[in-house]
Amino acid sequence: MKTFSGKVILWILACALCAAVQAGEKKRILGVFYEGCEETCRGFKAGIADSGLDAEITILDLKLDKSRLPEAVRMARDMKADLVVVHGTTGTLGIIGTIDDRDDPRFLHDIPVVFTVVANPFDSRIAQSFERSGRPNVAGTFNRVPEALNIDIIRKYDPDFKKLGLLYNSNEKNSVLTMQALSKAAPKMGVELVALEVAPGNSNSPDPALIPVRMRELKDKGVKWLYLGSSSFLHVNGKVFTASAIENGIAVVSPYEDLVREQRALLSIAARLGSVGRLAADQALKILRDGAKPGDLPIVRATNFAYVVNMDVARQLNRFPPFSFLQVAETIKK
Repeated sequence: MKTFSGKVILWILACALCAAVQAGEKKRILGVFYEGCEETCRGFKAGIADSGLDAEITILDLKLDKSRLPEAVRMARDMKADLVVVHGTTGTLGIIGTIDDRDDPRFLHDIPVVFTVVANPFDSRIAQSFERSGRPNVAGTFNRVPEALNIDIIRKYDPDFKKLGLLYNSNEKNSVLTMQALSKAAPKMGVELVALEVAPGNSNSPDPALIPVRMRELKDKGVKWLYLGSSSFLHVNGKVFTASAIENGIAVVSPYEDLVREQRALLSIAARLGSVGRLAADQALKILRDGAKPGDLPIVRATNFAYVVNMDVARQLNRFPPFSFLQVAETIKK
């Protein structure tokens, strides 16, 4: 019969005790979401739950109010969060600032942060490159559909398409970045961009009543296709956005799939936000479970984009997709 020395037994007991302690350590995660716990948030929570990681996730809903971002930073510090996941460009800039803000005490530098649903983390100086964020405590995801792909898909749907409309709001960095990216991409592809600011000169959230006003201006300028760029303000006010577009004979293309399914946009080209949330969870698990350093992780990209067409809207606008398009797109009737 095999026997063990006292030292070996003590070593085994110590290892077992260490494993038990580690297993019992509940991880504290703070989720900072600009529009409440929407599909991305639910995907993140599901990814953490499915992993079996013992974690408590606290959700802070900013309710589109960026003045609450300092509160989120204080909350992360006060609760001694093991990790923060933050949604959107505005939220991320409020939590970690830009690469140039690495020594600014207003932002988190010593708590791991995973950003997600950021329109362009590189132009906004949130991250350095796809290979690494450029900051030791920061990792993230990338879900943006290239602007050229949006234009190409609209052209496949409508070969006569030559003019693209855009409404944007300057109080959200991501909305301005979308306008700037389309301003570069559209002319190279032979498309005229008609971009109107919802409330020129207003640094705060615009009045939703201005959306139908701008929509009529777009119609007067000959716009028949309108891209709803990355904007929490326009997303939240999606019902008035799509209704006023249809009233003016304008088809809305959106990166927000729910606007096609629930609020009568015509076409969505997007990564599924639930899947993006799970990508963020994967990044968090590499850090919390596997011991990876956030700054060593590449920015993980969503690679599968779904096309969804609302056929009731297509019928109302008399703008039906060609058969070749229907072979790759999901259609709904609502």
